Amino acid sequence: MKKLYYSMGEVSKLTGLEPHVLRNWEKTYAELHPKKNSAGNRVYKEQELALIFRIKELLQDKKYSSEGVQEILSNGEKKQAPELSATARKDLNEIKVFLNDLLERL
Repeated sequence: MKKLYYSMGEVSKLTGLEPHVLRNWEKTYAELHPKKNSAGNRVYKEQELALIFRIKELLQDKKYSSEGVQEILSNGEKKQAPELSATARKDLNEIKVFLNDLLERL
């Protein structure tokens, strides 16, 4: 269910990250800056939640360093990978066919 604002506890449950990690990321990544409500509690918008998931993906899944994540976030998204040559595409396609054939035999 989409909401306008998420509390830190809700964000913590959704992302699987401890609140202290979220607070640390606010200091580390300038792009992440949730507002505080009248009680002084952090409230996260949908865009900030998406940013948290992106940071988590870069750090945990793709194994970027904090500096690497900062660079990606400050430059927008990661630069596009160079196009593969026709020979490389052909080789990769042959490998794919071979692996699919092997998988069917198992």
